[in-house]
Amino acid sequence: MPKNLEVKSRQDVISWVFIFPAALLLLITKFWPIIKAFILSFQSGVGLNTSFSGLKNYARMLQDNLLHISIFNTFFYLLLQVPIMLIIAIILAALLNDHRLKFKGFFRTAIFLPCAMSLVSYAIIFRSLFARDGFVNLILTKLNILNNPVNWLADPWMARIVIVIALTWRWTGYNMIFYLAGLQGIDPAVYEAAKIDGASAFTSFRKITVPLLKPMILLTSITSISGTLQLFDETKNLTNGGPANSTISISHYIYNLSFAYSPQFGYAAAVSFLVLIMVATLSFIELKAGDRR
Repeated sequence: MPKNLEVKSRQDVISWVFIFPAALLLLITKFWPIIKAFILSFQSGVGLNTSFSGLKNYARMLQDNLLHISIFNTFFYLLLQVPIMLIIAIILAALLNDHRLKFKGFFRTAIFLPCAMSLVSYAIIFRSLFARDGFVNLILTKLNILNNPVNWLADPWMARIVIVIALTWRWTGYNMIFYLAGLQGIDPAVYEAAKIDGASAFTSFRKITVPLLKPMILLTSITSISGTLQLFDETKNLTNGGPANSTISISHYIYNLSFAYSPQFGYAAAVSFLVLIMVATLSFIELKAGDRR
């Protein structure tokens, strides 16, 4: 055997020695539970007393009104919150990337900090802010925007808007960091050339910043859509799905099926695979739409 082949074989063996433990761990903790959940999705029953039922769980989804409400709510949050959040994030990143701005580090940290907060604590803060006697109603009535305080969390549409505001507040800074990282890779000479040609700040943003940040925008869009489709913490901690399940998300409904109601693990597994299909489909569409090669 030639010496270079011996070296290559030895390198392959060493590589597999390092890769195998991580691959085994992923198989045990990630892929095996997915396989078990897929098998469970074809079983029906209460608790651990389940039996094979074929496609019964998947057929049940077509008639499950609460599932339909949870799907509507999840896509409402996605279609309203994700575009608003990403637009605000990219504008903030462009502003905070200006070398003339003082205290950039302070502003970047302050905007990023919400996503580092405890989910429970920030939910408590928002429940207090939007309570009937909370700070938001106090300010709006003092400014004569409202005549009477609004019970935000008791009205289905208002409660949905509060969740959108909470999500935007929490995750805008997280996405802003990605855009800041992308902006660091853009040569300042490009902006200088545009300025010499008479381009305004808005034109430079529209013609230079956004096109050059396209890969990062695609990445943050996919992660934001995936995260929103799996939304759980905000609906659980802010509204507990109420009033009357009007704000419940799909993941929150899966949780209730498994732990809040009489345990229906088979149906919960089937709904989980519905979420998986949604995430995979939307991610595939985005990748194809964003791939201009």
